[in-house]
Amino acid sequence: MLPLKEKDKPVVQKLLSAGCCARCVLRFCCVSVQAAYRKPHQETLKELQAFIGNTENGKSQDPVAADSTEENNKSHDATVPEPADDPPSKRAKLELSGTEAPSEGDAAEQKLTEEPSVCVVCLGILQELCGTTQAVKIAEKVKAEKYEFETLVLSVSLPAQLCVREHSCWLHVKKELREKSMAVDKDDVVQVKEAFKWVLQGLVAKEIGGVAVVARSLFEISVGFTHKETDADCHFLATACADCFRPTKNKQSVFTRMAVVKALEKISDTKFLTHFACPPAKPTSSCSSQDVQCLHQCVFVAGRYNKYSRSLPQTPWVIDGERRMESSVEELIAESVLSSFRSEGFNFSSSGREDVDVRTLGTGRPFAMELLNPHRCNLSRAEMKLLQETINNSSDKIKVRDLQIVSREAMGKMKEGEEDKTKSYTALIWTLKPIQSDDIAFINDIKDLTLDQKTPLRVLHRRALAVRPRVVHSMKTRFLDSHHFYLEMRTQAGTYIKEFVHGDFGRTKPNLCELLNTDTDILELDVESVDVDWPPSIPE
Repeated sequence: MLPLKEKDKPVVQKLLSAGCCARCVLRFCCVSVQAAYRKPHQETLKELQAFIGNTENGKSQDPVAADSTEENNKSHDATVPEPADDPPSKRAKLELSGTEAPSEGDAAEQKLTEEPSVCVVCLGILQELCGTTQAVKIAEKVKAEKYEFETLVLSVSLPAQLCVREHSCWLHVKKELREKSMAVDKDDVVQVKEAFKWVLQGLVAKEIGGVAVVARSLFEISVGFTHKETDADCHFLATACADCFRPTKNKQSVFTRMAVVKALEKISDTKFLTHFACPPAKPTSSCSSQDVQCLHQCVFVAGRYNKYSRSLPQTPWVIDGERRMESSVEELIAESVLSSFRSEGFNFSSSGREDVDVRTLGTGRPFAMELLNPHRCNLSRAEMKLLQETINNSSDKIKVRDLQIVSREAMGKMKEGEEDKTKSYTALIWTLKPIQSDDIAFINDIKDLTLDQKTPLRVLHRRALAVRPRVVHSMKTRFLDSHHFYLEMRTQAGTYIKEFVHGDFGRTKPNLCELLNTDTDILELDVESVDVDWPPSIPE
């Protein structure tokens, strides 16, 4: 039985007469029992017809009252006997059907018992588009995409004009509700989107193979509908509530669902009714379903990389539309990762970056990849180890370690206190003046040297002009010959090492040129360590 009450009868009758489908009738009666919507809509319609069956033309047809009326009629007309096998009401109806057109009341009753065509409110979405046939189509699309997932959630995109039609129908029953002293707010009406999901989510999950349906899932199936025939239903709002509709560059239409909802909240009932029919006009066709879209939330993969080449950028190096290097660190890593997770794209980030001619040695630099719409999401530890080996065997320019799947929240740890972390470097230094070992020995005693570094000229095109204080915590020299020595440094993260060495035309102060009182330059630079304790190390 449907969870309806006696006071719902006039509303049900009014909605069915207006051309609402059975499920929309339940929505306007604020039925929130999901099982009621999961019945076939034809079956629900029959139950609604049975529910209002003792109401005809708005008058009570209580059985007791009907018997009493019949007895009174017989007492007043005793001279006209009727055959026992053919009561007067039945004979009258039979004769009428053969000789005269049905009355207005009979036409209304017949109208209620007919199967409605396309619903005037949901435009067919809660009718044939909300059943097993539609669920099978959606499931076939999902299976073809070959996603791996354990739970799912269904999202629905509806035409904006449904809001207008729903508002019209609400006004249509509003007076009836008020007369029955029914304290019902428009917000109490069950949304089309919710009713659709109540019916279809379970059917889709069953067709896919019994996957659990949850309120929030990493895997989302998106279903959209359009209805060209009624696209113009919203247009009057652009004049009536012009301030709600503002053209934007990225939107094909100003009649977005949010804009229409906002306009309907502002417009008065009287003004609305002067522009739009109440109840809505009957459509001749149902909505058209758009392509089913599947989307898995991002998976995050982290690790550390070593770079052994002095001609390999961290990311693709493109200047004025022209590529300068054939590959990059991120591309060498991403190729195998994308293939293993069957991901449609990625975003790469790391704890700092090195120049194209700088090597990264030691335990490597932490990095993370955000994998977009991956079709696989749960690789075992053995599979991740195999993926790491695949990357390492693909090129001698890089190596990765500690490759693992991490959470979105853990990604933030890579950037936490980034400028407070330290990094260690080894630089090969050239001096213009000849030097001896004793000439550079004093550098070993310098501790926590504060630099003022104006944005270097070489990165000024992509970084804001500013003076950034940075600290060189310690330095150690190794004499090589009269014009060369190695300088080992431990610095605050974000220190520009090259600019500290050659001074960058005085933009970094103090600098090595000033300390040694001669021109100096950097010939080679290696990152020895990035002191970020993330991601967790994985034993070999």
